Amino acid sequence: MRMYERRLPHWDVVGQPLFVTFRLHGSLPTGRTFPPARLTSGQSFLALDRLLDRSTSGPQFLRRPQIAQMVIQALYDGEDRFQRYRLHAFVVMSNHVHLLVTPQVTAREWLGPLKGFTAHEAIRILGQTAKPFWQDESYDHLVRDDQEFARVQRYIEWNPVAAGIVSTAGEFLWSSATPGGSPAAAGNGCPTSQETKKGPLSLGERGPFPSLLCR
Repeated sequence: MRMYERRLPHWDVVGQPLFVTFRLHGSLPTGRTFPPARLTSGQSFLALDRLLDRSTSGPQFLRRPQIAQMVIQALYDGEDRFQRYRLHAFVVMSNHVHLLVTPQVTAREWLGPLKGFTAHEAIRILGQTAKPFWQDESYDHLVRDDQEFARVQRYIEWNPVAAGIVSTAGEFLWSSATPGGSPAAAGNGCPTSQETKKGPLSLGERGPFPSLLCR
């Protein structure tokens, strides 16, 4: 296990679940930052994710079914064809992607090729000349226990509901929350009373994954 920093802290792990988010290049206003003195890394992530969900400007190429399906196929290929990770949950939103994976190789061997291939294919589909497609840096968070794993999976698959796109997770086409495909897709996206007793769902040391749907 290795931790390193660029503009964000990163975990490079093998054999341990990891929550990863990457977004389209230019999907947030230039210079928009969340000063660490004012916000924790989890709070910064949640603020960023809400901005992406509510964005009405900037690139939204992942809305195009051909591109969204290509990204999803690449995710499955990374698990099935190349055995680079175990894929537990995903969602392809209009301008960003959330993943819950257990890497079998280092990030350079799975995340780099995933972003590189999908960028190349998307640019081809769009008929554009080569230019940045994904933002260079991604967000990642180490998932430390089963309860957090369940919260992260729910957060990912219910993101389209929290964004106001659909009313239930299973209605969204571009995610792992297909009917019957994921326990997190059932119910209303809120934690059970038993889960609530096992750990807080607020922003804090246990991670930035509250249910955005629960009151």
